[in-house]
Amino acid sequence: MSKQNNSIQSILNKKWIVWVGILTITILWGYAWVLMKASLEYMGPFTFSSFRFGVGAITLLLLCWVLKLGLPQKRYWKHLLIIGTLQTSVVFLLVMFALMFVGAGKSSVLLYSMPMWSSLLAVKFLDEKLTPLKTAGLMIGMIGLLTILGWDIWTGQSAEIIIGELLIIIAAVSWAISNIYYRLKVQELPKIQASAFQMLFGAIGIFIVTLIMESGQSIEISFHSTYYILFTGVLASALCFTVWFMIMSVVDMVTATISTLLVPIFGLLFSSLLLKEQLTIGVIIGSSLILIGIIVAQMKQPRVK
Repeated sequence: MSKQNNSIQSILNKKWIVWVGILTITILWGYAWVLMKASLEYMGPFTFSSFRFGVGAITLLLLCWVLKLGLPQKRYWKHLLIIGTLQTSVVFLLVMFALMFVGAGKSSVLLYSMPMWSSLLAVKFLDEKLTPLKTAGLMIGMIGLLTILGWDIWTGQSAEIIIGELLIIIAAVSWAISNIYYRLKVQELPKIQASAFQMLFGAIGIFIVTLIMESGQSIEISFHSTYYILFTGVLASALCFTVWFMIMSVVDMVTATISTLLVPIFGLLFSSLLLKEQLTIGVIIGSSLILIGIIVAQMKQPRVK
């Protein structure tokens, strides 16, 4: 198994492959926001999340079986439970509930304030350095997010929308904490194995909440709702989270998390095209700032002679 891990590591050491992986998962995650919003027409938010991450966990567990990865050592189970709770249960219970009040595009922007929290936590707990260029890139990217978000709180929004936005920000912090915890506690596990078991634990947590909150509610199973579940479960969950863990193992936390700022750009684009959510000048300017921030953050610091 170590030979398999070494071969995967050698592939990931090629920078262009890492960036193809980042682009792929950010497009899939961006599109998934449209499906998450649309799924609310067919079932409750927690029910959809149970289906989504149940399918994702089963897919990854089957892959672990095919690859003969087996079970993680007992000392990792507690850590995987914590990561699954933070990254899967908390994040997507809050996000799916908030999507009942907040648009898909704007929700994706709020959740991807995550890089700010991850970067700050990485400095504290991973001893990573915020270089001047990475700091500038992070600030430009966050200004872009704030530009897209606009002045909603100060322009008379309903209480439901404001509460929904705050819940998504809490979800972003939870995701950031899980990123740091993963790097500290389970990074040496095979990435597919870590992704499978954190998602399994997270799905169990979501299922328990679903039984409590949405037991007896109607579920409409159709071609569209099945497609939403399978796409978000197999691709946006099983595939993307595995690739995400792989990327985090070869690049620093700041670079990885700033790169995910591409997701709200795709989320806004797909939401505008498919859900007819308004794409304003502020959204266009903010998205441009996010891209500039990513480019600045990736620039190498000039050496002082």
